[in-house]
Amino acid sequence: MRNIVRLLGLALGLAFAVSAPAQQPVKIGLLVSLSGQLGALGQDMHDAFMLVVERNKGRLGGVPVQILVEDDQLKPEVATQIIDKLIEKEKVPIITGITGSNIMMAIHKKVVDKQVFLIGSNAGPSPILGPQCSPYYFHTATENGQRAEAIGQYAADKGYKRVYAMAPNFQAGTDTVAGFKRYYKQKLLDEVYTPLSQLDFQAELAQLVAAKPDAVYIFYPGSWGVQFVRQWHQAGLSGKIPLLSTSTVDGINLPALQDAAIGVGDGSFWAPDFDNAASRQFVADFEKKYNRIPSQYAAAAYDSAQLLDSAIAKVKGNVADKKAFMAALKAADFKSVRGPFKFNNNNFAIQDFYRLEVYKDAKGRYNLKTITKAMTAAQDAYHTNCPMK
Repeated sequence: MRNIVRLLGLALGLAFAVSAPAQQPVKIGLLVSLSGQLGALGQDMHDAFMLVVERNKGRLGGVPVQILVEDDQLKPEVATQIIDKLIEKEKVPIITGITGSNIMMAIHKKVVDKQVFLIGSNAGPSPILGPQCSPYYFHTATENGQRAEAIGQYAADKGYKRVYAMAPNFQAGTDTVAGFKRYYKQKLLDEVYTPLSQLDFQAELAQLVAAKPDAVYIFYPGSWGVQFVRQWHQAGLSGKIPLLSTSTVDGINLPALQDAAIGVGDGSFWAPDFDNAASRQFVADFEKKYNRIPSQYAAAAYDSAQLLDSAIAKVKGNVADKKAFMAALKAADFKSVRGPFKFNNNNFAIQDFYRLEVYKDAKGRYNLKTITKAMTAAQDAYHTNCPMK
């Protein structure tokens, strides 16, 4: 009798499996730098993306997802090996993240040539916005130089005549200084690019002081920024020479910089004080789960998860229908933390930019506040060279 019941149960189980098969999870590769100079940026990107996945109980677009998290260590050779594994072995249809521009330049063509969707949420190197643009590549942050454009305009408006620029010597560094120059327009006093491994800037600071600039513009994200601003402060330069920056003073490094960063300016597409429902929920949920203020890197990664959530829902989980999924991504039918969100012809956002400043908030934390909107509905400088309509 017991065997008959067991067989009947097995038969019923098989019948249910045939009539209602379990949906296979959509595999998504999350490639970020969790170690190296940009490790803190990558962690914020990871945490914000997973915040959406966990809130949705392991689903995006109403279907189960399997997130394959990989650390590229900010090394292109490591990243390309990971991409090969994700595409060839894991058969992922979607890859997202990408913290460093050197990584994006190494993997972009490899991914899109395989017709795998690439959803970038930080690194936006200029070469892939123009002739190298792809219908398989979408981006929820900015072109590298756009945040600097807002600060370049500010420097021009302030009438600074002798501006000195510094950045790490890689694609994002040169792109960012180029963005600053697009709107500042005057010849820079000097532009200095330091090696990626360098964390001691005392010699460069001595040269900078000797040049007698009216203001200094820097792009030093992650641990670079912590070291540079600390050394700037220790050299007694705080308050003596205006320090203008992008991606240098933010939620990533303000807890380490503290008073050394007070009053330092920044430019971005988002700040923690944005007053819209999506941003308020994001900041509250992120702070509750991780006990820290989210950065712009977290904001863009959060939006990338929301973008995928909306697009996967539109195709009912059938991301293999590439044409339909491409259209669903392009529609960008989600509530962005920055407000209205629209993709340009090259699948980069058309968006506003703001000048921000470091301050102590009501809770005694070092934070960023919005000072003014610097640019409205800005398009990147390279979209006209992209053949896509």
